[in-house]
Amino acid sequence: MKKYIPLFVFCFLIPLLLLSQEIKYFDYSAYVDPFSGTKNMGHTYPGATVPFGMVQLSPETDTVHFDLNGKYNEDVYRYCSGYQYEDNTIVGFTHTHFSGTGHSDLGDFLIMPTTGEIKLNPGNKFTPHSGYRSVFSHANESASPGYYSVLLDDYDIKAELTATERTGFHKYTFPESEASHIILDLCYGIYNYDGKNVWTFVRVENDTLITGFKMTSGWARTRFIYFAMVLSKPIKDYGFKREDGSVYRGFWRRFNQEKNFPEAAGREIKMFINYSTKQNEEIKIKFGISGVSSENALMNLREEIPGWDFDTVKDIAREKWNKELSKVEAELPGEKMKMFYTSLYHSYLSPTIYNDVNGDYRGLDMNIHHSKDFTNYSTFSLWDTYRALHPLFTVIQQKRVSDMVNSMLVHYEQSVHKMLPVWSHQANENWCMIGYHAVSVIADAINKKLTGFDYNKAFDAAIKTSNADFYDGIGLYKKYGYVPEDLNSNSASKTLEYSYDDWAIYSAAKTLGMKNEENDYYKRSLSYKNIFDASTGFIRAKDSKGEWKSPFAPLSTLNQGYIEGNAWNYSFYVPHDAGGYIKLLGGENAMISKLDSLFTMYVDDKYFKESEDVTRDGVIGNYVHGNEPSHHIAYLYAYAGAPWKTQERINLIMNTMYKNGPDGLCGNDDCGQMSAWYIFSALGFYPVCPGTNEYVIGAPQVKKAVIYLENGKKFNVVTDNYSENNIYIKEVSLNGIKLERLFITHEEIMQGGELRFVMSSVPDKERGKNKEYRPYSMSGY
Repeated sequence: MKKYIPLFVFCFLIPLLLLSQEIKYFDYSAYVDPFSGTKNMGHTYPGATVPFGMVQLSPETDTVHFDLNGKYNEDVYRYCSGYQYEDNTIVGFTHTHFSGTGHSDLGDFLIMPTTGEIKLNPGNKFTPHSGYRSVFSHANESASPGYYSVLLDDYDIKAELTATERTGFHKYTFPESEASHIILDLCYGIYNYDGKNVWTFVRVENDTLITGFKMTSGWARTRFIYFAMVLSKPIKDYGFKREDGSVYRGFWRRFNQEKNFPEAAGREIKMFINYSTKQNEEIKIKFGISGVSSENALMNLREEIPGWDFDTVKDIAREKWNKELSKVEAELPGEKMKMFYTSLYHSYLSPTIYNDVNGDYRGLDMNIHHSKDFTNYSTFSLWDTYRALHPLFTVIQQKRVSDMVNSMLVHYEQSVHKMLPVWSHQANENWCMIGYHAVSVIADAINKKLTGFDYNKAFDAAIKTSNADFYDGIGLYKKYGYVPEDLNSNSASKTLEYSYDDWAIYSAAKTLGMKNEENDYYKRSLSYKNIFDASTGFIRAKDSKGEWKSPFAPLSTLNQGYIEGNAWNYSFYVPHDAGGYIKLLGGENAMISKLDSLFTMYVDDKYFKESEDVTRDGVIGNYVHGNEPSHHIAYLYAYAGAPWKTQERINLIMNTMYKNGPDGLCGNDDCGQMSAWYIFSALGFYPVCPGTNEYVIGAPQVKKAVIYLENGKKFNVVTDNYSENNIYIKEVSLNGIKLERLFITHEEIMQGGELRFVMSSVPDKERGKNKEYRPYSMSGY
């Protein structure tokens, strides 16, 4: 007789079984160095955050203002993330940061624990004891994904930080003192200047809860950010200082607002909280933020960190990192494991979540909206990230890609200009850099058949953005077929980038069957030809009369018509039609020769003084890996039938432009773009032209890798016979079948399978000679 288990028993047991089998991921966090890139040009931060988190809780090592004596202060550039590894003082810990940018903002709500005399001025690094900052040593500092700690030497206070998506968690271990303090400085900010704080507001709701907000006008012109701060120990007493010098006090003047008064407001507010502490007493702070309200900030805090167990929150943050890092299980030789996973870590720091746990967020129109069916994202550094970071997400973060596209679409809907984002953060368009590269991200998602967003709505937004005639020479570009330099600066760069963006729209139109738009944008995407000067072999700026800009200095980045680059760097920027560009140059040999010259020529130091975004550390010859316009160039040899030279250059770039340690990056990481380049290149392929379904084969450095896809399949990369000398590809196979072509497709990756490389010390100079096997080029070869 068969015995059956009653259904109600299953209903009871199955949830218990699921709970008892919590997924544990391999600890790839151990290979991550958050200090990588914190010295010199990398502009990364070492603090605590979770993947794509809205909170980035990290130390500030100085208070450098944007201006000095009424002029731009060049030293402020070093502090785009608030932290420089070479400094030996810490000013405090703030809750918002960019990773790797070349301009900046944020640095909100600085907290600093102190003892002794109350000091509300941060002091300076030359006389640190004049303020509340503290000396520290790297010997007593540590960081790992989701965690940061340091000993503040001047106060003998150990600071520890961790975070959830929207809440920072502080733990401070104090010495015995009758004069222990928590400083809350609302004046501090990154890229700060007098008047940047439009308003600050603080309320002491009770003896453990403080709320408030600040409004700033910086890179984000109209930015609101709210907070809720919960203390583990009741406040002994507290006070405020208002530093904005305002004459008007109204009838608030009847109160003593500086001592134990529960509300403070002004442009520049600082707060101190006093305690008596025992030896090794811990004071913890949960700090929630919101773009909507302090009520929502408190809701975020209570939802994400309901208790006071710091170690549990830290462990959960680490597990979130391991979950995301485990999407690519890679094995690389020696120290390259750390370089790979640190790069993957940096790739997951941006864009950032920008809605509260209930879906509320502040929109571009400054109204409050609700993201019902998607997670709203911000921090779109699109001039940088459309190249490799967003294509990387189409492979390993597809759900987030659809959320990011939907975030761009609500930006478009809320825009009074009816434009997709150019460079946006925290409900603001900051208009940084050039191009309309949101269309590249959208076209890439459409052409790769990602789901979760409205294709027609996205396509319409791309069309309207590309016809915003008021924006940065678009009207002129449509009128002349190029942007005239006498009417709009950096015109050659703009013409090239508009040409590529128009190709992205053409490619989406072709996928969607939009014949009229396909024809129109095919023509627009050929605009690069209108500024090619056959007499010099360079793409150059010309004026509205059709005259070339003169005098011509191909190595200079100043007043030549290029942005953050020179004629050599930008003349190779035709990712959608490399074959057409090769024809303009005079053929494959001319292309190869010009590429060789780029990588081997000498550039005088005087040219590096022209731009703060490029240093010799990020340059090989005149190839600038430290900035984005060159990132595809090493792969262009494949388009000219010399993929062995691509393999040579890629290997050189990976071995010299990336390393472990604080100086591990040769240029700004730019919200993950520099790191995403390394991830793709180490795996052996790269998206030269986002919007196609192709990844151009380069030179792998992984011994093996498994990419876990969201469709449940796995794509394996295996490299046989790789060594420092064996850098050339002898053979490539896909699922056991020899691969003659120089690219793989997105569909092949999504289907799962195995890409196998066999390496050699001898280049195969015949591979790629057959044009049939070369990567996509719009007008062929």
